[in-house]
Amino acid sequence: MLRPVHSSRGNAPQRQRGVVLFIALIVLVAMTLAGIALVRSVDTSNVIAGNLAFRQSATHSGDAGIEAAITWLSANNTGSTLFNGDSANGYVAFRQDPAIDPNTGLTETWDHFWTTSLAAASPSSIVTLSTDTSGNTVSYIIHRLCAANGDPNATATACVTNLNQSNVQGSSKGAGVIALQGSTQVYYRITARIAGPKNTVSYVQSIILM
Repeated sequence: MLRPVHSSRGNAPQRQRGVVLFIALIVLVAMTLAGIALVRSVDTSNVIAGNLAFRQSATHSGDAGIEAAITWLSANNTGSTLFNGDSANGYVAFRQDPAIDPNTGLTETWDHFWTTSLAAASPSSIVTLSTDTSGNTVSYIIHRLCAANGDPNATATACVTNLNQSNVQGSSKGAGVIALQGSTQVYYRITARIAGPKNTVSYVQSIILM
């Protein structure tokens, strides 16, 4: 008696369909991960672009502090008015700089120096302007680049100055040397700190000769 022979080829399509489903799941997971990575990359780029925009806006707002300081210096650059400091108007008649750590030899940041020394002084010589339309608040301080208060022509004051060449020709003067005769101009350093939205903090400095 002959028995029918059963062929196993009927199971092949089922095995193939199972492999295709497995591959499709792997591809779906890979595409999902790629989509998540793309979204995070776009978000990061937007955050970086936004931070740069805030920083640029803060830097531009710093010009207001620089101009306000120059205006005050120009109005008071007569007689002995600038020989001594004026804390109410943000003016210090001698130089102040961030400290250097004797152990590491590193200089402290301007932000640390500003908050722990300049702003903490009593009275503080920092002037703060009204918040502008961009949401930035500008503060500034003026330092005369001298070792001490007093007449910039005095040797003990040790000011960094530049002689007016219209009165004296072929001469120069540096800090701590014997004063030369002639009209001198003194260097001033203006430092502006800008605090803006999203904790943005920026500093702008300008050296002027007056």
